[in-house]
Amino acid sequence: MPDNVAFTSSFSDNRDTVPAEDLLHGILNISLTGYALYQPVYGASGKEVRDFTFVLLNPKARQILSLPDLPTQTYLELYPHTLETGVFAFHCHVFASGQPERFSVNYQGDGLDNYFHLSAQRVGDLLLVNFTDTAEQSRTAVEQALRQSQAREHLARAEAEAQRNRLHHLFMQAPAMITIFEGPQHVFKLVNPLYQELVGDRPLLGKPIREAMPELADQPIFDLLDYVYQTGETFRATEMQVQLDHDNTGKRGQRFYNFIYQASRNLAEEIDGILVFAYDVTEQVQARQRAEASEQQLAYTNEELAATNEELAATNEELLTANFEILTNNSELEQRVAARTREAQQAQAEAERQRGRLEQLFMQAPAGICILGGPELVFELVNPVYQQLFPGRDLLGKPVLEALPEIADHAVYNTFRWVYNTGQTHQELGMLIPLNHPDDGRLQDRYFNYIQQPRLDENSRIDGVVVFAYEVTDLEQARRKLEQSEVAFRTLANAISNLVWTTTPSGEADYYNEQWYSFTGSSPQEVLGQGWTTYFHPHDLLLMLRQWHEALAQGTPYQVEARLRRADGAYRWFLVRAVAMHDDQGHILRWFGTNTDIHEQKEMAEALQLATRKLAASNKELRTANEQAKQANRQLELTNEQLTRINDDLDNFVYTASHDLQQPVHNMAGVFDELKRTATFHDPEAEQLMHMFEDALGQIQSTIQGLAQVVQAERQTQGLPTEVVELLPLTQSVLQSMRSQITEQQAQVELDFAAVPQLLFGRLNLQSILYNLLSNALKYAHPDRPPTVLVSTRLTAGGSPILLVQDNGLGMDLSRFGPELFKMFRRFHDHVPGSGLGLYLVNRIVQQAGGHVEVSSSPDAGTTFRLHFPSSLLPTRNFF
Repeated sequence: MPDNVAFTSSFSDNRDTVPAEDLLHGILNISLTGYALYQPVYGASGKEVRDFTFVLLNPKARQILSLPDLPTQTYLELYPHTLETGVFAFHCHVFASGQPERFSVNYQGDGLDNYFHLSAQRVGDLLLVNFTDTAEQSRTAVEQALRQSQAREHLARAEAEAQRNRLHHLFMQAPAMITIFEGPQHVFKLVNPLYQELVGDRPLLGKPIREAMPELADQPIFDLLDYVYQTGETFRATEMQVQLDHDNTGKRGQRFYNFIYQASRNLAEEIDGILVFAYDVTEQVQARQRAEASEQQLAYTNEELAATNEELAATNEELLTANFEILTNNSELEQRVAARTREAQQAQAEAERQRGRLEQLFMQAPAGICILGGPELVFELVNPVYQQLFPGRDLLGKPVLEALPEIADHAVYNTFRWVYNTGQTHQELGMLIPLNHPDDGRLQDRYFNYIQQPRLDENSRIDGVVVFAYEVTDLEQARRKLEQSEVAFRTLANAISNLVWTTTPSGEADYYNEQWYSFTGSSPQEVLGQGWTTYFHPHDLLLMLRQWHEALAQGTPYQVEARLRRADGAYRWFLVRAVAMHDDQGHILRWFGTNTDIHEQKEMAEALQLATRKLAASNKELRTANEQAKQANRQLELTNEQLTRINDDLDNFVYTASHDLQQPVHNMAGVFDELKRTATFHDPEAEQLMHMFEDALGQIQSTIQGLAQVVQAERQTQGLPTEVVELLPLTQSVLQSMRSQITEQQAQVELDFAAVPQLLFGRLNLQSILYNLLSNALKYAHPDRPPTVLVSTRLTAGGSPILLVQDNGLGMDLSRFGPELFKMFRRFHDHVPGSGLGLYLVNRIVQQAGGHVEVSSSPDAGTTFRLHFPSSLLPTRNFF
């Protein structure tokens, strides 16, 4: 007995006469609330609870849930809606925490429709849940009306969705060719499989018909579509010849069609597209033409048949007479029997011709058709379209499981047997059937629409199954990609802090992210498609709605500041923005909006406005300040002009000084060399002083050369013309200038410019970039390993080029030196000589070209430079 259960003294005295187990059973049996005891089912890790099984249900729980004593299904198999409503998460949380907690929910799903109160606590390795509902309690008129409204809403939404799905399925499964054009350019918005077959695998969706079917340019189709779109009048064509490149080989076919062009209208009764229904009547036209050609032959045959009938009548009379002569005239009887045999053979031949015509019809059908005969379901007939679904396989004459062994355990085979045994037709849409690939035998996911219907013999007994099949793998994969794209958008929307929402083109909200529901305390049923205005401050609504309707009408971006009510009732200021996504014709497909919290900024703005009002009281001081500001601005303009002249003078001075100082420094170096050669020093520290002077002189030379190089690079960058530079030969020439150093260090350099072989750049600037980065890679090589350098190019997803130089050298601590990496005269390794200007020049040249440099490095692990350039530096390529 748990420690927290207390008994009165009287019960303690009678504990022996009332066993605890009997008492527990009695309490559970007479309880007016439901009790359930669950056992957790763990995932592969052994830690995460992924489901529960039922251990015990008291009578009231079974009554509320309409369950047997001990259900065999798991908790989530019976109540998957608990995932969406949070009930399952509540159970898992209580089990993990070990603390008793309560939860209330309005549960409408899985056959339940009531408001539930739940309390739960972990007991050992099990979860005990007590719950009750409001099914037996009286409800207020408001609650009843709310529930009735919710029920009507759910029913209406379900019916609308079902109608939409039925309409889409009807279009996609219809035996006619159906397409929907959108806009005055007649862009393909919907194309069913039969219509797509007109042009094979040629893409249609999203393209104007003039672009998708250019071979129609010299035919009346485009003019007819324009006429229907402009006038709204329906056009009907009967047996019109349309020439299309059906196989995409450049040859136009000769086919006849019956079709209807009917204008479609939006809610404003404006024409926004054309609906097309078409049928291929080529076979009928050709059959009629053949029939007309053979009418004379048929008339002649009828005349012969009439004559034959007269002869048969005469023959019948002769037969009556011949009955008396049969015993004496066997020869004549045999002749007549032979004649009747020939007639029977002719009838049989005609039946064979009719059967051949039927088989020809099957073999020429645009759908995949096969006939499976007998209980073994043997392929008796396979038309070419059906055979194309299974390339490289022998089907005809084989049982279905021998020809397609992969389906032995699949639902498609079970439905074959079901149709054969019951005689009922079965249909599937988008059925996944894994099949072996003809090349490597690996299972490949393929999707099919198919109909299986029984075949009856002359005695109306089932003797086989007829199958009509279409492969819809591409369509199904496209649908799944669309769903994945929608999931990715919602995941991203839920990951950001802003409140995100979307609406239909007409402004009806169809999505809010989790942050919206968390902030407002609302639910999808309360806001989707309606009710969002109740969450904004009444004083802000008029402006919001007016600007929103203007944005909807004009398709312009929407922006307004308004106060949104938080779940606790407090209002906060938000910047509400929305932009429209358009199709190629400029029609709005969807609105994407965000609400950004600007409450603090708004308060600061209001405080600023208050300060402004206070300042307004001092107009005289403000005018004086304005005048002073004007004078200061004039002085600032003069100062800026002076600074510009000073910068130009400084630039010229640096260039002149660095240029003019080079000769005196060279003279000093010569004098110093002569001094070292001829002078004799008796001071023991003279040699050290000589080295110090020589080092200082070298630093002066390096600094002067660096300054001159910087100024020269600045001027060259501004004045050098761009040209198409081949990266491979340029890099090879730079490496050739370093050949002795590469050989000495046994360096390995790999070049890969396949992604971006050319850049539109100044050749000398690009040469300077490559020289500085490659020389640094060799200069700062790791002493314990030969240098390995990779120079390559990449292309970002956005189409921008990247030049990458990667080495395995000493590397550097970017957390320490990163901010000073590209500063002038900064060096990070002192064991080799250098000026500290190389990376400054590289960064400066890249920035002036509109790019930026990205560096990744760590000590002893090498350095990688990624030079990002704008896509405008990619040369225009010619494709043949």
